[in-house]
Amino acid sequence: MGLGNVQGGDDGFGVRLAEALTRAGVPDVVVAGTDPERLVTSCAGTGFDHLVFLDAVDIGAAPGSTVFLSSEEMAARFPQISTHNLSLGTLAKCVETGGKTRVWLLGAQPASLKPSPALSPAIRATLAILTALIGSVVSEGARS
Repeated sequence: MGLGNVQGGDDGFGVRLAEALTRAGVPDVVVAGTDPERLVTSCAGTGFDHLVFLDAVDIGAAPGSTVFLSSEEMAARFPQISTHNLSLGTLAKCVETGGKTRVWLLGAQPASLKPSPALSPAIRATLAILTALIGSVVSEGARS
């Protein structure tokens, strides 16, 4: 699930990654943008084992650095501070209490959140690497 504001510089990372994964043929990718709350419960009710939030998050690292967190780690690191209506940790807890779906966060450290439709060079590079990596993992899984 791609999250973020595509007019907010690197805040658009999650949406842009979701769009790139869709173009690469990765199934079941959802673009939620700045309003993930409207889609989270419907995604949880589809019977998926996992839901991965794709988002720009401040992890205090070099721009383009990535993090992969469980719902518990999300809640601990990002309790209520969020650019979304609800924090990602709260959204994750809502999904997980509703059934078998586990929630994860694949986040990237933004370089800039200034209003702009463009991503920074560091985030563009991370997006390209993740698109290739996830695309190859999914295509390998489909062949197995």
